[in-house]
Amino acid sequence: MKRILFLLALIAGPFFVTAQPGAEAPDTSWKKLFRESSPRINDLVHTKLDVKFDYDKSYLYGKAWITLKPHFYNTDSLLLDAKGMEIKEVAIMKGASKSKLKYNYDGFELRISLDKIYKGGENYTVYIDYVSKPNELKTKGSAAITDAKGLYFVNPKGEQKDKPTQIWTQGETEASSVWMPTIDKPNQKTTEEIYMTVPAKYVTLSNGLLVSKKVNADGTRTDYWKMDLPHAPYLFFMGVGDFAVVKDSYKGKEVSYYVDKEYASVARGIFGYTPEMMKFFSEKLGVEYPWQKYSQIVGRDYVSGAMENTTATLHQESAYQNARELVDGIGWEGTIAHELFHHWFGDLVTAESWSHLTVNESMADYSQTLWMEYKHGKDAGDAENLQGLQAYLSNPNEAKKNLVRFHYADKEDMFDLVSYQKGGRVHHMLRNYVGDDAYFKSLNNYLTNNKFKPGEAGQMRLAFEEVTGKDMNWFWNQWFYGNGHPIVKIDYNYDIPGQARVIIEQTQKTDKVFRLPLAIDVYNGATKKRYSVWVENKIDTFSFNYSQKPDLINVDADKVMLWAKTDNKTAENYIHQVKYAPNYLDRKEALDYFAKKNMPELAMGLTDKFAPLRRSAITKLEASKIAEDAKVIEGIEKIANTEKDRRTKAAAISYLAKTGNTKYKPLYENNINDSSYSVAGAALEGLIGLEPTKAYVLAKKYMNDAKGDLGAIVNETIIKEGTEADFDFILKRFDDMPLSQEKLGAIGTFAGYLEKVQNIANVKKGIDAIIKLRNAVPEQFRNFVDPMIMTELNKVSKAKGKEIEDYISNGMK
Repeated sequence: MKRILFLLALIAGPFFVTAQPGAEAPDTSWKKLFRESSPRINDLVHTKLDVKFDYDKSYLYGKAWITLKPHFYNTDSLLLDAKGMEIKEVAIMKGASKSKLKYNYDGFELRISLDKIYKGGENYTVYIDYVSKPNELKTKGSAAITDAKGLYFVNPKGEQKDKPTQIWTQGETEASSVWMPTIDKPNQKTTEEIYMTVPAKYVTLSNGLLVSKKVNADGTRTDYWKMDLPHAPYLFFMGVGDFAVVKDSYKGKEVSYYVDKEYASVARGIFGYTPEMMKFFSEKLGVEYPWQKYSQIVGRDYVSGAMENTTATLHQESAYQNARELVDGIGWEGTIAHELFHHWFGDLVTAESWSHLTVNESMADYSQTLWMEYKHGKDAGDAENLQGLQAYLSNPNEAKKNLVRFHYADKEDMFDLVSYQKGGRVHHMLRNYVGDDAYFKSLNNYLTNNKFKPGEAGQMRLAFEEVTGKDMNWFWNQWFYGNGHPIVKIDYNYDIPGQARVIIEQTQKTDKVFRLPLAIDVYNGATKKRYSVWVENKIDTFSFNYSQKPDLINVDADKVMLWAKTDNKTAENYIHQVKYAPNYLDRKEALDYFAKKNMPELAMGLTDKFAPLRRSAITKLEASKIAEDAKVIEGIEKIANTEKDRRTKAAAISYLAKTGNTKYKPLYENNINDSSYSVAGAALEGLIGLEPTKAYVLAKKYMNDAKGDLGAIVNETIIKEGTEADFDFILKRFDDMPLSQEKLGAIGTFAGYLEKVQNIANVKKGIDAIIKLRNAVPEQFRNFVDPMIMTELNKVSKAKGKEIEDYISNGMK
């Protein structure tokens, strides 16, 4: 599952609060509850489903034939998860005949008395006739899944003319049992058959291969899907809708993309790296992609980011990009890699319990770094890795949690910045420590020994030990079974002639001292000498003899440490670092230092080899003392005219736009129709800056095809300058924006526009759109965004009077 945790961290980051006096004490009883793996009394063997959908009621009518066997001990009973269903019949199958069984059902669990005592390993098949009623089930979601009702009907009656009718399922964590009776635990595995009867105009998608289609006399069609390899129940999937299916292939296996028909022409632009990713991951892991096919589908109103349903990954609408957006880069590329990698880590070998989620999600998170490094170069991989580190460090509360946790309030709590981003960074360190060959051989060992089985962190440790010959307990105990991270202060001392000393002090406010293998590079000019050292104490001092004073001592020379650091280098050190140290983070740290100190060396970033660093330097230069320096302007102009990376080119044009210099008007005019929204947006910014009285006219001129940066400028201008006649356009633009920092930031401008609107019915529609945004934020983050939203809504109510004040009050309840 790819959760939008980085966004949520950004939302919550500035607003961490402590409990107020008099507040109700939180329930901490869970701290005494050990979350063991679910006992395996019966094992799933095969699941056969025959389902039909009632679009008017949002019901599923199902029949299930579930084959099981006692795991070891004899048993005469069966406990199944079956949430919110109507159970019509339960029976034991004897060949083609069936005999009814006694059962008790409490609305969540189905307890069945079997017809006899079955021995360990003896197969039996139960039959269940049931109705799934997902919309009538009260469920609880998480920070990253807004609810957990398993089966979702999107616009089932076709009442929303601008939204297609679709059905999709979301099983993780334990919600497949809303639409099928099963043992809904991650340590279960089962093969699968599904017969799906749907209106003939729709296409279907499920796990495995589509074996047959049967056209029925009533205008429906029954599709038969078969998965003959075992996988966990939470990975079962059904998708139904009027999709275009764009076909690709990998080594003779079907690779397909299910998209809204308007995106069929760009489906390969969005997902087209998939076959290359399959090849890359197969070769790196030494385990060929193990499943029969690989499909990806985009679902409307999806409750999370993406989900690795076996052979049938589901993505949210944010995956969609049109041809112009793709010019600026594939925004969903990391997520596509993440979900595919799960087909080894999560689907082939599945976390035996949610406590061990790291063997699924930390691996998938790290796959994004691996892919970016392979496809776009080491700088891109390092940038992806840094983004994950910053996300984890952005929430200090995460440092309290172990990566493997046997105590948590709810299983959904495991899906956090620790299981994802911290775990990914732990693997980055592990890879560096053992070396590339050993790292990937160890992963191969883990996958090969545990394929089609549950797995846990301890088994991964054993896989690494078997390959490397090293005892890895210290690493697992520190990073997997322990919490926190080092906070270090690095000082340099040259008081003793001919000797340089590096003092590394761990300053975290805990008793824990981390053991860290480090590389330290000592530079004289372009020549460097590497020293491998271990940090093992609260304060460690490392001494290096020299005949010539070093120009730079670079601690953590590979830039792999999961830590927060204060590195007390001098300006001269950083100047040397940006010139000679090779890594992305070396250069970024130096440029950040130059920006903080307002040093002219910041301009060196304009010629960096990595486009995102050139772009970052441009942004930092805007606020610097040398912003108008002739050489800086010359460098910016060169980028604006010759840069191939569109977003960096756009940053340069935007920089020049802020100068207000009319000589750049031809530059803006030449780029206003660029295929990149970023470049076109920067050009429009420049034209508006030169002729602000024409801002509204210019924005209206380009509004029909305006997304990304161009859309942001068009939106801001029309909202700011717009009239009552623009209401429908402005409302739609705001409503259509995905949940993001950009949309949260647009609330103030949009609310300011509502203050000008005279039509009270339209004002209420606008308020509804803001409240809809607020309700899309996961519940545990609303305390962070509500004050900001209420500040803006109160301005609207003050301008419009008591009717609107009451309307807002009722809507926010």
